[in-house]
Amino acid sequence: MYNDEQNLYHYTYRKDGSETAPGAPLQTGPFDSQPNHGGGQPPVQEMKPVKKNRIGLKITALALCCALLGGAVGGSVAWAVGHGTSGTSINVSDRTVSQVALQTVDGKTEMSDAEVYAANVNSVVSINVTGTSGYNFFGQPVQTASAGSGFVLTEDGYIVTNYHVVGDANTVKVTMYNGDEYDAQYVGGDEDYDIAVIKVDATGLQAVTLGDSDTLNVGDRVLAIGNPLGELTFSMSGGMVSSVNRAINVDGTPFNMIQTDTSINPGNSGGPLLNSYGEVVGIVSAKYSSTSSQETVEGLGFAIPINDVISMVKDIMTNGYVTNKPYLGITPGTMNAQLAAQFRYDIDRGVFVYSVEEGSAADQAGLQMGDVITKIDDTEVNSVEELNAAKKQYSAGDTAVLTVYRGGETITVEITWGAVPADQQTQEAQAQQDSSQNGSGYTNPFDIFDYFFR
Repeated sequence: MYNDEQNLYHYTYRKDGSETAPGAPLQTGPFDSQPNHGGGQPPVQEMKPVKKNRIGLKITALALCCALLGGAVGGSVAWAVGHGTSGTSINVSDRTVSQVALQTVDGKTEMSDAEVYAANVNSVVSINVTGTSGYNFFGQPVQTASAGSGFVLTEDGYIVTNYHVVGDANTVKVTMYNGDEYDAQYVGGDEDYDIAVIKVDATGLQAVTLGDSDTLNVGDRVLAIGNPLGELTFSMSGGMVSSVNRAINVDGTPFNMIQTDTSINPGNSGGPLLNSYGEVVGIVSAKYSSTSSQETVEGLGFAIPINDVISMVKDIMTNGYVTNKPYLGITPGTMNAQLAAQFRYDIDRGVFVYSVEEGSAADQAGLQMGDVITKIDDTEVNSVEELNAAKKQYSAGDTAVLTVYRGGETITVEITWGAVPADQQTQEAQAQQDSSQNGSGYTNPFDIFDYFFR
């Protein structure tokens, strides 16, 4: 749950917007029954009457009467002047509130925001996880708890969320809009793409309808439903697409994102981003926060395009991990001036190859220790982060041309991407399951560029 010790929710007590400090004595004035010891307003001095112009007063009074009569006739609030009748009338609309029509998402019918919410809220889930974060002074594991969101992908209980929501959790509990609660089982996920699948033992759930994120345009209306702050469950916020194919870097991992000004807060992670047809076009994942004490930013939220990851989600549902994830088979490092001086290279940017795995795609393509990769096809790679970002454009079995610096010369090498070894994926999955059983998982809430919680 999200707790704010500074109590940001408060009332304003005075008409001028100022507040009385907690515990401060109330100020008393000259008309209070108690003396003014607090140094309030100064005593009111008696004013001497000023000689009046009687003719001017009569003209002013006549003008005021005319103004009052005109206002009473033409205004919507009528005042009756006289000793016998005195009252007000206020116009109140008699419009009846119509119920929101529950529509089926068919990909053809554009809906109002209220209709999109009604059509999807039963498919959104609140996720609460527990984990551990290191050990205290007495050697006991420190328990952590955090919350996120997700959405139902299939009627038999498969739910999609972010990897950083459930990847290191000890326990995962899911709450539906109608209040039903389930213990969820972790099926699998991928940290590089920040996607995960969990499963609840249920049938007949209402599943979402997926849309086409490639058809999004800047300015399109989008909505997010989720669990902001871990306690404002099933809240909806709305905005527009601010940018498509936005490249960002989260904790050293590159992502291709939908940028939106829709309000996104801690706890929204893993929830759906919906278009005006009620289709899921993205998975809410990150928010950009202040980068310094002098800089404050708003309206910068990000979601993973659904087209980029849906095939991987299906792969996880079937195999527990992404089987066609591209694999190079090297130990990479970012080239820098120190390495250039050490090996007397003419370049100080690129990806330095520290070692090559025997039988890997890199080995079969002829890469050698000491090579520096500077390009993948037409994409420049100046660091390991850029290499990982470029890899996301390929799947296992795809081919690419690497530009490589070797022995003072630049050569090109054709490579066929391999797949991440099954034993490596199995080891990662087993490590996650062991974490869930022995409580050694790690939960790190609210990073700066922000995964909403870990």
